[in-house]
Amino acid sequence: MLIDELKEQLKQIEPDIETIQQYWRNAGNEERFAKLEAETQQESFWQHPKQAEISRQLQRIREQRERYQYIIITAKEAGELIDLFGEDEAELRKVQVELAQLVRVVAEFKISLLLSDPRSDANCFVNINAGAGGTESQDWAEMLLRMYVRFCERAGLKVSIVDDQPGDEAGIKSATLFVRGDNAYGLLKSEHGVHRLVRISPYDASKRRHTSFAAVTLTPEMPDVEVTINPDDLRIDTYRSSGAGGQHVNVTDSAVRITHLPTGIVVQCQNERSQMQNKETAMRMLRAKLAQRAEEEREAELRAGTEKRKIEWGSQIRSYVLHPYKMVKDHRTCHESPQPDHVLDGELLPFIEAYLIAQGS
Repeated sequence: MLIDELKEQLKQIEPDIETIQQYWRNAGNEERFAKLEAETQQESFWQHPKQAEISRQLQRIREQRERYQYIIITAKEAGELIDLFGEDEAELRKVQVELAQLVRVVAEFKISLLLSDPRSDANCFVNINAGAGGTESQDWAEMLLRMYVRFCERAGLKVSIVDDQPGDEAGIKSATLFVRGDNAYGLLKSEHGVHRLVRISPYDASKRRHTSFAAVTLTPEMPDVEVTINPDDLRIDTYRSSGAGGQHVNVTDSAVRITHLPTGIVVQCQNERSQMQNKETAMRMLRAKLAQRAEEEREAELRAGTEKRKIEWGSQIRSYVLHPYKMVKDHRTCHESPQPDHVLDGELLPFIEAYLIAQGS
């Protein structure tokens, strides 16, 4: 029956509407709207040095607020109308049209709201580094590499491995991914930090439980930000690409490592076809890291140390426990999943959404 179909549609979007409401509250958007509106209504506002910027901010949040109110009010009214016209097929058809539009608006608004950071749509570099612990941590780093590749495939993002350093016995010491597509950085920025694995080691003959760590670093590519690099500040080294053997090992020094001497930032690329392509990709990584560094320095006062906690090696952001029980827990949001196999196969969206809601940005 149509009434059952409409009730089911409304039920399916309830979690998304709740997500939108949580984010709206956490971000303090109502307070921000009231503050901006009050500021623009002051008699002396036309003399304010940031008049144009404040007006743009107000217009943007006003448009968001109108869409937010439409969603909340329409969802409430739709439920009431479905109950009211339960036996009236003609009226329910009208509700069906309105509900179909609401479903589209909710999906679009949820994404635009959660990914409101101007950098969200940027392509990004994802760097994975194994922690101390030799083979155990190197194997864990490779598991994370696979997890992100699978997530990107699920999310319709294009991903390429631009550098990988194989482990001594198994896994990888480090790897760098370049991810392209809609909201690439916005979706993946929640992964920045230390990831912890607890399991029975497949490399321990005594079958003891081991804890391994790996660090993930996210760098957005910001082509619109101009970064000037003095060639004299660079040390460029070339070397042979590493690999498992055979055709995977280059016979020429095509891999490139670039060190920015003033900052100590090091980037490297080995998986492109030629030394020139590897150098171009490495320079793109370096520009992105320098742009990010400059951005963080500009925002240092506003962030008041928050970023330091996010990237500090000693503070893990998420734990993946495979033994003695199965659980993945994000320590920033307390979001959990009892299915680590699914998470490690790329099912990261629930964790990403929980992080974005908690951040309010």
